Amino acid sequence: MKPKFLILLVDDNAQLIDLLQRASRENFPEASFIQVCNTTEAIAYIDQLDGDGPKLVLLDIDLGNGKSGFDFLTFLQAHPEGRFVPVVMLTVNQVPSAIVAAYSTGASSFIVKPFSFEKWKQYFVTLRQYWFDTVTIAPSRFYKRVH
Repeated sequence: MKPKFLILLVDDNAQLIDLLQRASRENFPEASFIQVCNTTEAIAYIDQLDGDGPKLVLLDIDLGNGKSGFDFLTFLQAHPEGRFVPVVMLTVNQVPSAIVAAYSTGASSFIVKPFSFEKWKQYFVTLRQYWFDTVTIAPSRFYKRVH
């Protein structure tokens, strides 16, 4: 069996983590999730890492705390190791300006969140096939940062 595939979920919907864990159980059993709810928590999580970090970030655009997912994406792109972690931007609306902003800021991909449990299950088939089975993700080793 392949090793666990850690996914950092940055989303202010506290129930989403349970949904993703259930949806991925069948179609991406190697996935494990860490959820943070806002940009401040996401930055703190990355800064405290010492060793292996996430292999993928699922990042909501609208985090509802005054800072958006773009703020965390900007931080991650400037981070010496974080810049190697692929980021999938999530949103509920397919707004052209948000799509352009996501890719311009360094997102690896952009999706509209599935609206049903079945659609999330299908999404994890694709996510696993692409990010786990097909592409080679750059290795990264995080070191605890002191500010």
